[in-house]
Amino acid sequence: MFIDSAKIRVKGGDGGDGVTAFRREKYVPRGGPSGGDGGKGGDVWLEADESLNTLLHLRYNPEHKAERGRNGEGSNKHGRNGADVIVKVPVGTQVFDDETGKLLFDFTAHGQRFLAAKGGRGGFGNAHFATPTRQAPRFHTKGKRGEEKVLRLELKLIADVGLVGLPNAGKSTLISIISAARPKIADYPFTTLEPHLGVVNLDDFRTFVVADIPGLIEGASKGAGLGDRFLRHIERTKLILHLVDVSSDRDAVLDYEVINRELANYSSELAERRQIVVATKIDSITDEQNLIKLRERAMRDGRRFCAISAIANRGIKELLEAIWQELSMVEEVVPR
Repeated sequence: MFIDSAKIRVKGGDGGDGVTAFRREKYVPRGGPSGGDGGKGGDVWLEADESLNTLLHLRYNPEHKAERGRNGEGSNKHGRNGADVIVKVPVGTQVFDDETGKLLFDFTAHGQRFLAAKGGRGGFGNAHFATPTRQAPRFHTKGKRGEEKVLRLELKLIADVGLVGLPNAGKSTLISIISAARPKIADYPFTTLEPHLGVVNLDDFRTFVVADIPGLIEGASKGAGLGDRFLRHIERTKLILHLVDVSSDRDAVLDYEVINRELANYSSELAERRQIVVATKIDSITDEQNLIKLRERAMRDGRRFCAISAIANRGIKELLEAIWQELSMVEEVVPR
């Protein structure tokens, strides 16, 4: 199951209390304050892990609390610090304060860490307050409470190429042909209910990552169908591969316009993203005009055009080379 959002509560450990104590050992003629300080509470850290690709493990485990610090003891013994808690999240996760909506951190690389909740400072024992004029203080301080927050986590897939198109446009079939990804494939709308990532290996050690985004429909930017839930995953991609089915009786140009309109409604910047228009299922084409009109429209919009049949393996090699050429001309997308 693919889960791309979760809400968690994080709590840093409370600091341990200081203690009031005095030395009373035999043969020590003059004792004195010997109360040790309390230990610091543990911190809660979020850490990016490239082996994860979903937030499912946090949906069912929303509470994360670090260990509290131990209290101080006599003979100037410092209380033990509380142990930290490390919460693993996928690369591409954004961390928001649930109350304010403020973006706190954006994980873009494996191993990155974010201090989600700081542990409380330990209290001072009475030995801490001893001075030449106050040689026997009879008080100590309590430890501070650890930070406590509710965080909203959102996952945006990080890929070089994002596949978009209406349901049943051939996205899942294409990614299964060009990579090792194995999404469920069938001839009905909304086959893909979750995004899939696939790594494409060309010759000469050339590789790029493709994300198969579930089919969009008209009104998706406002929540229709699968809605804008998956549109966020396209935001980090450098290149959009826009697949249009030209084998059916539908107007291919109209289908092309529907998706681009939804991209523009969701984000004006996304609408300007570099795009390759791909006519699919050309082995089953019934109206050649559908293909011709789509090619003319793509060229009029200044976009590269390719025609393929994933099942018949027609045009795939040319498409992959076109993708690589386009990627080489695209600058790194700033994470959002």
